[in-house]
Amino acid sequence: MRSGYEFEYRKFVIGGVAILIVIIYLIRLFTLQIMSDDYKKNADSNALLKKVEYPARGIITDRNGKLLVYNQHAYDVMVVMNEQKDRIDTLDFCETLGITPDFFKERMAEIKDRNKNPGYSRYTQQLFLSQLSNEEFSVFQEKIYRFPGFYVRRRSIRQYTMPYAAHVLGDVAEVSQGDIDNDDYYQRGDYIGKQGVEKSYEDVLRGEKGMQILLRDVQGRIQGKYQQGAFDKRPVAGKDLTLSIDIELQALGERLMEGKIGSIVAIEPATGEILCMVSSPTFDPRNMVGRNRGKMHSQLALNPQKPLLNRSVMGQYPPGSTFKTSQALTFFTEGIITPHTAYPCHRGFYHRGLKVGCHGHASPASIVPAISTSCNAYFCWGLYYMLSNRSKYKTVQESMNIWRDYMVSMGFGYKLGIDLPGEKRGLIPNAEYYDKHYNKSWNGLTVISISIGQGEVNLTPLQIANLGATIANRGYYYTPHIVRKVKDMPLDDKFREKHQTMASRKAYDYVVAGMRSAVTGGTCRAANRADYEVCGKTGTAQNRGRDHSIFMGFAPMNQPKIAVSVYVENGGFGADYGVPIGALIMEKYIKGKLSPESEKKAETFQKKHIYYGKAE
Repeated sequence: MRSGYEFEYRKFVIGGVAILIVIIYLIRLFTLQIMSDDYKKNADSNALLKKVEYPARGIITDRNGKLLVYNQHAYDVMVVMNEQKDRIDTLDFCETLGITPDFFKERMAEIKDRNKNPGYSRYTQQLFLSQLSNEEFSVFQEKIYRFPGFYVRRRSIRQYTMPYAAHVLGDVAEVSQGDIDNDDYYQRGDYIGKQGVEKSYEDVLRGEKGMQILLRDVQGRIQGKYQQGAFDKRPVAGKDLTLSIDIELQALGERLMEGKIGSIVAIEPATGEILCMVSSPTFDPRNMVGRNRGKMHSQLALNPQKPLLNRSVMGQYPPGSTFKTSQALTFFTEGIITPHTAYPCHRGFYHRGLKVGCHGHASPASIVPAISTSCNAYFCWGLYYMLSNRSKYKTVQESMNIWRDYMVSMGFGYKLGIDLPGEKRGLIPNAEYYDKHYNKSWNGLTVISISIGQGEVNLTPLQIANLGATIANRGYYYTPHIVRKVKDMPLDDKFREKHQTMASRKAYDYVVAGMRSAVTGGTCRAANRADYEVCGKTGTAQNRGRDHSIFMGFAPMNQPKIAVSVYVENGGFGADYGVPIGALIMEKYIKGKLSPESEKKAETFQKKHIYYGKAE
C-alpha cells in the first residue's frame, strides 16, 4: 500500500514539473513572438534600411529682412556595424577622411560602448564622423564603394552672416543624452539649439524629419525603395524667424561696448520689441559652427570676463539713480509727495545720525528738479516718510509691501518673460525679507538706500530698459520680445498683452518732465538735441572699485520710438559713458544714421577700454 502511494505521488510530481516546464516555454514563446518585437526589428534591420532625411532649419533675419542665419550643406559619415565587419582597408579609409588610425579605433569603440552610446544597435546606422565639408565629402564619395557598411548622411549646418548678436542668435550643437531623454524627436548625432533664439525657438526652427525606407538583399546591397516609397515621409522645413532687432543698430552698440563690460538694451515702447541687445564682452557667432565649436566654446567658458554670459538678461545689478524714477511714481501716486513737495538737500540726506551723501545743487527741490539733478536726499526723504506714515499704513511691514507691489507692477523682482533662455529676476525686497534679516527690528532709515537704487535692489539691464519704455508709454509696457514674426504662425499672445502699472498717469507726466529737464539742463545734458526731444536719467551705482555708469532714457518725448538702457561696469558717473552711448544709439535708430560729428564720437568711445575699473 505504501509503495503504491509513493508511486502515485511521484507520478503527480513528475507530471506537475513537466506541465510547469511546458507553461514556462509557452509563456516565453508568447513573449518573444507576440509581446516583443526584438526579432522583428532584427529581421527588418536586415531587410530594410531606414534612412532619416533631415529638414532644413528655419532661417533668421532682422526686422528689416537682412539675413542673419542660414543653412549650408554638410555631411555625416555613418556606419552599420553588422555590415562593416572589419572588411575595409583601415589605412586607406583614414587617409581618405584625414583621420588617424588611433582615432578610428577609439571612435569605433565609443560607438559600441553602450554606456556612451545607449541607443547602439549593430543593425542601424551609427554616427562615425560629423560635418564633412563639401570638399571632404567629394573625396570620400569617390571611394565609398571600397568601404562596405559606411554611408553618407546629408545634413545642414548653421552659418552666421555677421559677427554680431551672438547672445541673441545663440548656436546649434550636437544633442546630449539629456536632450535625447527629454524629447524622442532626437537621436544620437542630431543637432539642437543651445543658446539664444536657436534654443528658445527650437521647436519651430527644427522642422520635422522625413524617412526613406530602402530594401536590401542578403548581402546588404540596396535594391531600391521599399514598396515604391509608399511608406516614405518627406521632411518638413523649419519655420523662418524675423527678429525685432535692427542689425545695424546692434553693430553700433557692439562697437561702442568694445573693451568694456556691460550691456545695451533698446526697446520699441509701442510694441515691446527689442531693437538691440548688446552684452559685452561678446564673441563672433561664426566661430561657433562645425567641428571646431567644442574647442571654441571651451575657450570662451574659461575666459574670466565670461563672454558667454548674456548680461542683458542674466546680469543683476544695482540700478543706481535710474531707479529714482520708480520712486517718484510711487510716492506721488500714494500721496506721499505732491508737485510742490520740496525736501532739503545740504549735500545729502541727514537724519538721526544717518548720512547719505549727494552732490551740490539748488535746495530744497521738488519732484521735477529732484529728478533733473538726481537729488539723493529728495528720494531718501520720500521713502522715509512713506515707511513712517502711520496715519496711512498700520505698520512698516504694510507700507513696505505696498512699495514692493508698485515695483512688481513696473516689471521688477520677477522675470519679464522675454523669449530668450536664462533670464534672471533681479531682487526687490519685501517686509518678510527685512523681518528675517533684522529680526523684525527695522524702519525706513534701515533700508533707506533702496530709494536711490542701492542696497538690496538688483535689476537686469532689460528691466531698466523696460522701465524707460513704461515711462515713455506713461504707465504700461508690453512683455519685451526678440522675435517679431514666425512664418505662418501667430506670435504668442503674451507679447500683445498690455501690462498696466499701479502708478497714475499724472505721476508719469511729472516724471517725464523731470527726465526732460535732466537732458535740457541736468545730469543728461550730453544727450540734448535740437531736432527731437530726449528724456533721460543717469545712474551711478556704487561698487567696490570704480562706480558703474548707467543711463536710461527714451525719445522722442511725446511720440517715443525707442527706449534705451546702458550699463557700463566701472565706467564712473552716468554722464561719463552711459549718457553719450545712449544718445548715439537713439540717434542711429531715429535718424537712420549718425552724423559725421556723432560718428567721430562713436569712434572715440569704441577706442575707450576699461580694464579692472580703469579707463584707458
